[in-house]
Amino acid sequence: MSLIEKIDVTHHRLPLDPPFVASWDGRPRQNFDVTVVRVTDSEGRVGFGSGDLMLGLEGHEDLFIGQDPRHLERHYEVLSHIQFHYGRCWPLDLALWDLTGKIMGEPVWRLLGGRCDRVRAYASSGVLRDPGAMAETAERFAEAGFAAMKIRFHRGDWRDDIRALEAVRERIGHRLELMVDCNQGWRMPWDTEAPWSLKDAVTVARELERLNVYWMEEPLHRADRDGMRRLRDRVDVRVAGGEMTRELYEFRDLIAEGCLDVVQPDCALVGGITGLRRIAVMAREFGLVFTPHTWSNGFGVIANTHLTAGIGEAPFIEFPYDPPEWSLERRDYLMATPFEHQDGWLVLDEQPGFGVALDEERLAATRLS
Repeated sequence: MSLIEKIDVTHHRLPLDPPFVASWDGRPRQNFDVTVVRVTDSEGRVGFGSGDLMLGLEGHEDLFIGQDPRHLERHYEVLSHIQFHYGRCWPLDLALWDLTGKIMGEPVWRLLGGRCDRVRAYASSGVLRDPGAMAETAERFAEAGFAAMKIRFHRGDWRDDIRALEAVRERIGHRLELMVDCNQGWRMPWDTEAPWSLKDAVTVARELERLNVYWMEEPLHRADRDGMRRLRDRVDVRVAGGEMTRELYEFRDLIAEGCLDVVQPDCALVGGITGLRRIAVMAREFGLVFTPHTWSNGFGVIANTHLTAGIGEAPFIEFPYDPPEWSLERRDYLMATPFEHQDGWLVLDEQPGFGVALDEERLAATRLS
C-alpha cells in the first residue's frame, strides 16, 4: 500500500535578461521565481507540483505524512482549511494527482474522465506592443497554427488599446479568434489606478463587438458581481473572469448569479484539480465555458490542460507565449522538456500522472532554498 513518506518544497529564481515587461505589472521583471513541490511515497515514487509559494504548509506536513496519496478528497479538505488559516498550498494537490497517476499507471486526464487527450490553444500575449508590432505578432501566431489569440489592454487609454486591436484585425482578418484581457479585475500591490466603471466597460464592449472579439476578460473589479451581471445583460461579447478568485464558493456565486460567460480559475492557484473539477462541472451545467487561466509556469499549463481535457469541453485553453520576451525557455525552465503546442493544439500523452520530468540540473542552479 502506498503511503506519503515525505513532502519537499523548494524555491527557484531564473534571472531575466532582458527583463520581462508584463502588461499587467508596470515594473520590469528581473527574475522569474518558481516553487516546486515533491511528494514521495513509501515505494519511492515522486509526484510533482508547482504554482504558489506554499505559504502555510510548514508545520502541517504531518497532516499528510502516512496517509494514502490517493485519498484526494480528504487531502483537499485539509488544504482548504490550511488556506483559510494560513495560505494557498494548492500545488500540493497537483503533486498528489501526479503521484496518484503514477501509482495507477494512468495519465491525469484519463483519471478525470478521459473526455479527450488534447485542447485547442490560444496564444496568450503578455507585452504591450505598438499597433504595427501587435499585428506582426498576430501574423506569426496565425502562421504557427493557432486559431485564437489574446491581446492585453493597459496602455493608459483604452482608445490606444483599441487601435492596437484594430491593427491586428485588419492584418489577420478572421484567421484568428481574438480575445481581450482588460486587466481590471486586480492590481499589483504598487498599482493604485482605479478599475473601470460599468459605463466604461460598456463603452469598451461596444468597440470590441464591432471588432468581433470572442470575449472581454476582467472588465470590472473582481468584487463587482452586480456590475458583471449587468454588463453581461447589456452586451453581446462574452464576459470572462475569475483567474484570481480565491474560494470555490465565490465561483459558485459568480456562476449562479449570471456574472460570467467564461469561467477562468487556475488549478495551480486555487482549489487544485480536486476543487476545480467541481467548478468545471458546475459551469457546464449552467451552459458556460470553463477554460483555465494558466499564467504561472509550464507545469501550471500542463496541469490545467489535463483538467480541461479530462473533464471539460473548452473551445480553447490559454498558452502563455509571447517571444522573445516570454519564451518557452523562460516559462518552462523547471521542466526537462518545454511543453510545445502542436499546430495550435496542446496534446497530452499516455505517461502516468502529468508526464512531466523536471530539469534537476537547472533547478539546482537556480535554487534559493
